[in-house]
Amino acid sequence: MDIREKATKVINTKVNGDDLVSYYVGFDLNDAGEMEYRLKEFVNILINIIPEFAFGHHQGTKTDNTEIITKVSEAARAIYKIKEFREVSDLYLDDKFLDDDIGIEKKYLKRGEFGELILHFLLKNFHGTVPLISKVYFKDSYGHAVHGFDSVHVHDESKTLWLGESKLYTDGKKGLSALIEDIKEHFNRNYLNDEFSIISKRVKDSGHLEDSAKTWLDLLDSSTKLAEKLNKIVVPLICTYSCDLFNKHSNEDDKDFLLEYQQEVENLKKHFDDNYNHPWKQNLQVIVILFPVQSKNQLIKKLHEKLVFMQKLGD
Repeated sequence: MDIREKATKVINTKVNGDDLVSYYVGFDLNDAGEMEYRLKEFVNILINIIPEFAFGHHQGTKTDNTEIITKVSEAARAIYKIKEFREVSDLYLDDKFLDDDIGIEKKYLKRGEFGELILHFLLKNFHGTVPLISKVYFKDSYGHAVHGFDSVHVHDESKTLWLGESKLYTDGKKGLSALIEDIKEHFNRNYLNDEFSIISKRVKDSGHLEDSAKTWLDLLDSSTKLAEKLNKIVVPLICTYSCDLFNKHSNEDDKDFLLEYQQEVENLKKHFDDNYNHPWKQNLQVIVILFPVQSKNQLIKKLHEKLVFMQKLGD
């Protein structure tokens, strides 16, 4: 069974519309005969994609069976070469969690909370996209950020470029408000031109200039009209956040849970729509992706625990 098949057995798709998609992890029996949130299963699925997340789709998915342990260890080490992940790991493993309203001087630490990993995972396994470049790989190799977007994927069937943003928050509304600010910051002519230039260079550096890659380089070229570029760009915005529904209920098939979950999603989408007002609003293909979890802090802590263990496999 591949990762995509496993993912659909752990992650439920509740809403699947053109501009709104929602997911959640349900419950299962534990050894004590009680229903328990499936955090362990969710973390294990995410950990399995660490190599391709760290090295890129072309490198991370081509591993000889005799080199699996080495590859996994190298991937974990590559992620912890990035300052944000190292510092956040130290905090979470010591039960010192980041606040949603973290000060501007420490805001960079939010990038060490695995929002990009969850975005990468959902886009690839539920939306059929393929990463065009790996942010972690080039940040590790060049020592600085490659682009401002949390993911740069392509969808070959629809011939669209997916520029994603992610947020991991304890409060869903605050997470969505932060995503709206990202759109304001990242979708303007100067920012896009700079980022398209950097992405193009990294695509060339990757050495994978197949016909499909050339298509995206043509789209990103400065001579291509902005309106034409936006017509081929999809903007997935994922907000993973703590939701008390998973403490209040213990059965995802219960009608009360499903009703309250639906109301939760609708209220958050309304919050987004009421506050999203970009000059290019009619030209941007935005998809709001909501992923409520039982505890954002425990999810991040468990991921770092696994990643620290993965580093040691190669010792």
